[in-house]
Amino acid sequence: MGKACIAVTKYFLFLFNLLFFILGALIMSFGLWVLLDSLSFIAVLQESSHTVKVASYILIGVGSLTMAMGFFGCIGAIYEIRCLLGLYFTCLLLILIAQVTAAVLIYFQRDRLKHEMTNIIRDMIINYTGQNRTTEQTWDQIQRQMKCCGWISPGNWSENIWISNNTNKLYSCSCRNESLPGTEVRESGLCEYMSAEPPVHETGCIHSVEKWLRDNCGVILGVCVGVAVLELLGMILSMCLCKSVVQEDYAKVPKY
Repeated sequence: MGKACIAVTKYFLFLFNLLFFILGALIMSFGLWVLLDSLSFIAVLQESSHTVKVASYILIGVGSLTMAMGFFGCIGAIYEIRCLLGLYFTCLLLILIAQVTAAVLIYFQRDRLKHEMTNIIRDMIINYTGQNRTTEQTWDQIQRQMKCCGWISPGNWSENIWISNNTNKLYSCSCRNESLPGTEVRESGLCEYMSAEPPVHETGCIHSVEKWLRDNCGVILGVCVGVAVLELLGMILSMCLCKSVVQEDYAKVPKY
């Protein structure tokens, strides 16, 4: 009966580590996406904030470590090598502590992060030229997709250097509300309007972003809790298997 339990634990731990290896690959891929993507909201922040780039490097590092940990966990489980199981447990514990620490820091620094993001977007809007810079293209796409204008409100665009110093009445083309009459619809740059008010959306993009976060908060929280539960389960299984190994047989390990 005891040997059967050990065998079940061993293969459960192997499957768990296989999933963990795949999870590490996904985390690393996400970090690479954050670092290299130029068509999302991340790209707007990335050019102005080193924090996003540092975060992407951290994600790539954590993903690589998770993949390596999953690989060594699989080897340790199949061949019952205590040192690899102990190393696996230690790495899982460190990652879990790091995740909890990061979550606490983000929670207590959320107002500071929001303030930093506001300053980044505000500076981008002020210096917007419509000359096809990567961040400007991304911001135009965000305003079109989310049907919003400016960060807090459309009034943010009144601070733009080109708009404030131009005798013509200009507005951001990507803010265009197609349900309102006006000039032809353009995807980027600055457009001229003849009416009393610009034909733009009245909602600031911060409200759209906050609404998206509220709508998806449950999914994000569920993923985080699920990952933490998997890590705890892996720690428990690795320690149970490690304690059951009386003597290691390195002859079972294949030679490459």
